[in-house]
Amino acid sequence: MSDVLLSLRDVRQTYGDGEAAVNVLTGASLTINRGEIVALVAPSGAGKSTLLHICGLLERPTGGDVDIDGERTSKLADRQRTLLRRHRIGYVYQFHHLLPEFSALENITMPQLIAGEGQGTADERSKALLDIMGIGHRAHHRPAELSGGEQQRVAIARAAANRPSLVLADEPTGNLDPATSDTVFAALSDLIRQQHAGCIIATHNHDLARRADRVVTIVQGKVEPLVL
Repeated sequence: MSDVLLSLRDVRQTYGDGEAAVNVLTGASLTINRGEIVALVAPSGAGKSTLLHICGLLERPTGGDVDIDGERTSKLADRQRTLLRRHRIGYVYQFHHLLPEFSALENITMPQLIAGEGQGTADERSKALLDIMGIGHRAHHRPAELSGGEQQRVAIARAAANRPSLVLADEPTGNLDPATSDTVFAALSDLIRQQHAGCIIATHNHDLARRADRVVTIVQGKVEPLVL
């Protein structure tokens, strides 16, 4: 098995046509290895969200290649892309997006049931993930009964529920205080290492970015290394 998990080669993304066309990505290339966390730091409008959406198969690029686990995704049908997202990609957002009427445990179990896992096995997996996140004792609390940091750790556990190869985190600590941000980032990092997954974390927090294995940015539509 190759260590390369995600490979973007000469990815381009243009919105609009003619003189109104906006070239957001103009030949972006990036490789993520298994067990690696790469921080993406770039100003607003540089194309961070576009890049994450393309990596997560939420958008098709105008040009270039996106390979996940060695699989070329450019020619996959929409149904195949959906299945690939469901089983190999996990998402963590700035806002946790937990379902308020369900407990922490149920929020993590639900994506497993959608993927075809049995109730008992899914619940056990959810309990184990909550323990890894250090909040196993909060399993039966609803989101409104959890702190911001606890909610975000539940969101991370939910993203990892189906054992994705790739985790995409978009400003996952953006709404948290520094101490809680450190805790959440540490939990995310531990999970990535344990599952030998790969992770791209978009963040404006330079202190957290420095704790990643690499830091990259987007300059004129291309991905470049960044030293902080």
